[in-house]
Amino acid sequence: MNYQNIPSPCYVLDEATFRNNLALIKSVKERAGVEIILAFKAFAMWSTFPIVREYIPYSTASSLAEARLAYEEMGSKAHTYGPAYTDREFPEIMRCSSHITFNSLQQFERFYPQTQFENISCGLRINPEFSDVETDLYNPCAPGSRLGVVADLLGDKLPEGVEGLHFHTLCESTSFDMERTLAVVEEKFGKFFPQINWLNMGGGHLMTKEGYDVEHLISLLQAFKAKYPHLQLILEPGSAFAWRTGVLVSSVVDIVENKGIKTAMLDVSFACHMPDCLEMPYKPAIVGATDAIPGKPTYRMGGNSCLSGDFYGDWSFDHELKIGDRIIFEDMIHYTMVKTTMFNGVSHPSIGIWTKGNEFKLVREFGYEDYKGRMS
Repeated sequence: MNYQNIPSPCYVLDEATFRNNLALIKSVKERAGVEIILAFKAFAMWSTFPIVREYIPYSTASSLAEARLAYEEMGSKAHTYGPAYTDREFPEIMRCSSHITFNSLQQFERFYPQTQFENISCGLRINPEFSDVETDLYNPCAPGSRLGVVADLLGDKLPEGVEGLHFHTLCESTSFDMERTLAVVEEKFGKFFPQINWLNMGGGHLMTKEGYDVEHLISLLQAFKAKYPHLQLILEPGSAFAWRTGVLVSSVVDIVENKGIKTAMLDVSFACHMPDCLEMPYKPAIVGATDAIPGKPTYRMGGNSCLSGDFYGDWSFDHELKIGDRIIFEDMIHYTMVKTTMFNGVSHPSIGIWTKGNEFKLVREFGYEDYKGRMS
């Protein structure tokens, strides 16, 4: 990929790598005999949906907007789960959904009657009160969590009309994390399995990450299916689809120094364009850079918003940076574009694809009207 010929700033998806991920996911789906669907909350670049449909036909939505995107651009109705539905949006959500999962018994009782006249399969999100996720921000099973129904509230029988159960406890996790979670789910909710038709195992299955034990995942799912042959098993990873499939191209626009710390000021923002770096937090890889090494040119990376904490560091390079140099952040396709903001009115990165024919295709540019259109 020739980064110099790509406009800065720009998210660039690599089609060849993306297709490799999709092929692996399709293989797991077929070998394990399960349904794997794309979670828009991690990746919703709808210009790629024609590619996605070659491998995976369905998707999961967490809002009315995502459900519409599934129906209108993915070409299929969504498996929809929302933490709380409203009277205003629910009719349109029904129009765009094949499955609707409710976060609480109260929400189910309130909205289920409307679904009885539609061809919609309804379910409940359950909370097994167990998760290996260490970062509280991403842990849906933390004490007092607002997400899902705990076993104590369900008694011995599910409400009439509940056809499925949905748990989501993982975050960029391994198949062994999944195994431990599944054992707890079976222990706490297994008595309900004869009453349902499907079990949605949520997202967080990072099967495309190097070192992930795909064979263990497949054997785990096959064994579970053999035990409960009447259940349709559904997985809805997001990051796995776009894992390491592209970059965020940026440029150095200034270099400032304070108390011996050099900061390369960029035309992108951690707060606006790479929020997970600050939320998780995690330090992204930069092409051609390493962690700080004494004696080598070392820089903190500074974002272009006025938030004082809009920076991350430090990285070392083989040469002194200068204005105009490209800084290429790796693995910036999942949970980036879907979470960006236009805080401060900073310029939003363009979106492009590096095609399998080894050419750059600009998909979308953003400007003043995009910012203005979000205001009133």
